[in-house]
Amino acid sequence: MSSKTVRDYIRTIVDFPHEGIMFRDVTTLFADPRGFRMAVDQMLHPYAGLRIDKVVGLEARGFILGGAVAHQLGTGFVPIRKKGKLPGAVISEDYTLEYGDAVIEVHDDAIAPGETVLVVDDLLATGGTAQAGIRLIERLGGEIVGCAFIIDLPDLGGRAKLEAMGMDVHTLCAFEGD
Repeated sequence: MSSKTVRDYIRTIVDFPHEGIMFRDVTTLFADPRGFRMAVDQMLHPYAGLRIDKVVGLEARGFILGGAVAHQLGTGFVPIRKKGKLPGAVISEDYTLEYGDAVIEVHDDAIAPGETVLVVDDLLATGGTAQAGIRLIERLGGEIVGCAFIIDLPDLGGRAKLEAMGMDVHTLCAFEGD
């Protein structure tokens, strides 16, 4: 029996997308059936038994994970996308990245007031995208039960920012020094 952990399925690509970056590539995790199942099961485990009405996935790898988690929980899935990608009426949230500003959007009818929501993405770095997604969900009246990520890069401070917003943060592994 294999004793591999989720972290063992993640490859590191040096100097991508820029020199000095250690890119944590989860596509190798997704491609392995055991690794992918392990990740999805571990992401939803802390929330088993809680009422979750919607799983929100943050663009883009959060769609892959969020869809699988929503399926396992028997609940709906809501994508939060980059500006201009959703076809219906949306609400938008601006946020700052290390290299500039960005905007994400969600359909204005995707989450009803009082619905419970689990936020899912592959990686928690500075927390900017997750913070913006949380603000969108809260503006729609959603109640966030937690935020689940495969990878935490603790040196970049995202977990602390989300916890300062009152969020329960669950990660499967961490890579220091990124």
